[in-house]
Amino acid sequence: MSGALAPQVLSALGRRGWTLGVAESLTGGAVCAELVSVPGASAVLLGGVVAYATPVKQTVLGVDAELLAQHGPVHPVVARQMADGVRRVVSVEGRAADVGISTTGIAGPESPDGQPVGTVHVGVVTPGAARTRELHLVGDRAAIRAQSVSAVLAFLLEMVEE
Repeated sequence: MSGALAPQVLSALGRRGWTLGVAESLTGGAVCAELVSVPGASAVLLGGVVAYATPVKQTVLGVDAELLAQHGPVHPVVARQMADGVRRVVSVEGRAADVGISTTGIAGPESPDGQPVGTVHVGVVTPGAARTRELHLVGDRAAIRAQSVSAVLAFLLEMVEE
């Protein structure tokens, strides 16, 4: 499903003249890979960060350290802060990306913090809005990661087309 979404997302962003930054945790670069598989993606996609380790979410993306200490990395505010922070990280010539998206969650096979496997938060920050969506996905690790890629791209498309 995400294969069909990537060209639509890039086209919708391009029509608005918006650039994109991607912050990923559980998807490990799969969102960026999906986007760059589309010819011409460089017109929109500035770059991405795989912030897999929790401390990297704070040191690179600027996620609040106290938030991470209190709630861990699988939290809606963490997703929002990741999406917002990556905009700055991928800035070009002092101009931040217009849009940032993020994925953070638990793909399994086990949960390190007691939240159910399949709990995922995706975040989207545009020039006019910042939203997150909580997902409860089922399947094995690969399925949860693939569903997360599709979900964040679908969420982004919804927000860009509003």
